[in-house]
Amino acid sequence: MPDPSSVRVDSWAWAVRLYKTRSAASDACKAGHLKVNGERAKPAQPVKVGDEVRAWTGTAERIYIARRLIVKRVSAAVAAECFEDRTPPPPPRTEVPATVTRERGAGRPTKRERRMLDQLRGR
Repeated sequence: MPDPSSVRVDSWAWAVRLYKTRSAASDACKAGHLKVNGERAKPAQPVKVGDEVRAWTGTAERIYIARRLIVKRVSAAVAAECFEDRTPPPPPRTEVPATVTRERGAGRPTKRERRMLDQLRGR
């Protein structure tokens, strides 16, 4: 059977494993977490080859280009061939110094210990 010319956006998002269930994909559409070519998508909105699909998956917005249309859920390897991931890489994490804690009952820090703590904190 040849690939269809268009597929429902909720069905496609579920089939290529953007969401665990089709109802979760449908709920994401209703909540405005799925956009097709920059427009909020209703669950039945058609997706065509070459369309840009933006999906908010809880942690970040992901950007996909539809390369192949499928209706049935397939393995992860086959699903990866159905879209092109255009999500920009996340910004590099900045290193945060560990919180300095003192043992309970150790009392107030001495002047020398305070200076060492300040040096550790980068002050």
